[in-house]
Amino acid sequence: MHSSAVFLIEFGCLILGLGLLGRLAGRFRFSPIPLYLLAGLAFGEGGLLPLGASEDFVAVGAEIGVILLLLMLGLEYTATDLVSHLRTHYPAGLLDAVLNALPGAVLALLLGWGPVAAVVLAGVTWVSSSGVIAKILGDLGRLGNRETPAILSILVLEDLSMAVYLPIVTALLAGVGLAAGGVTLAIAVGVLTLVLVLAVRFGRHVSRFVSSDDPEKLLLVVLGVTLVVAGLAQQLQVSAAVGAFLVGIALSGEVAEGATTLLAPLRDLFAAVFFVFFGLHTHPASIPPVLLPALALAAVTTATKIATGYWAARRAGIGPRGRWRAGGTLVARGEFSIVIAGLAVTSGIEPSLGPLATAYVLILVLLGPLTARWTEPLATRLAGRPRRATGSRATPPVPPNAHETLDDQDTVGRA
Repeated sequence: MHSSAVFLIEFGCLILGLGLLGRLAGRFRFSPIPLYLLAGLAFGEGGLLPLGASEDFVAVGAEIGVILLLLMLGLEYTATDLVSHLRTHYPAGLLDAVLNALPGAVLALLLGWGPVAAVVLAGVTWVSSSGVIAKILGDLGRLGNRETPAILSILVLEDLSMAVYLPIVTALLAGVGLAAGGVTLAIAVGVLTLVLVLAVRFGRHVSRFVSSDDPEKLLLVVLGVTLVVAGLAQQLQVSAAVGAFLVGIALSGEVAEGATTLLAPLRDLFAAVFFVFFGLHTHPASIPPVLLPALALAAVTTATKIATGYWAARRAGIGPRGRWRAGGTLVARGEFSIVIAGLAVTSGIEPSLGPLATAYVLILVLLGPLTARWTEPLATRLAGRPRRATGSRATPPVPPNAHETLDDQDTVGRA
């Protein structure tokens, strides 16, 4: 009875603290992810107040948090959209992978961490944060901008790539041989292809089976199916996160919209617990030694992400200022980087990888909103773009938000 009371008090204080941190982040209009990570550092080993009774529950909650993050991500896309993006924008996705995964892999090898850690750190630096970037676009009023489809196409391709990348990492971290790893990858690709085909051809039937007019039943069925599929995927060493992502893709229409509304609060709760759990496994004293490499890596991958967004927007026919806005918006890293690093921390392959990933994400999740806002004006000023010539008539004043359309008059349409 005493331990139960301690657990309730301890876990209640943790959730209350996260709620207050989220409110603080909302007031200053930035992502709460860095505050959640700092909370984990404060409550972990070597922190101000280590958790005791609730640590096991937090571990389970963190696993559910990853599953819900990927499920909700899958619900945002239909299989048709994914196939369309894959056909149209794959060159931008390939450039994104090369420019942004390579710095992480090179740094890991330079630090002597070995090839497995190099593959993991490559994933950490590769993937932008869909959640943080969606919030940035909304806060800056850019959801209707002409460069936004180019940004979203990069994010979609990254998310789809994770369905192949995560099983590879899981197999490498498990230490399986080349043959077993190849089988795992083949299973992952086969399942992904099968789900996409079924979702395109029979998505309505799947959604009809899950559908319910009662929100309670819809929530229970969707959540239950997701957890079962995630568990089976993990049993096959494909990754529970990939299984959840595929469930989200398979659902569409009103079912996807209803499930998104019902699951959003649960996702936010358990995702916050996940970020805290990652912080719990990072000793605060281990961060200062890796701070300089993290800063260097953040500087390099900020430049490569801006280059990626610029090239993708240019390929889509977006004007110069829209290209810079696209590049600056893609800088933020977040949930996926932590998910990938969390797999490595659990396996224990390299003690410094977790602290480096924590510092790296903290830097870029704070820097991301700044680059999204200031990359384009700074690039325009440095370029010294001349003003339009004026004749004898006075140039009429430009409305405050007119630059979103006037700037990109040379575009060829939506990406």
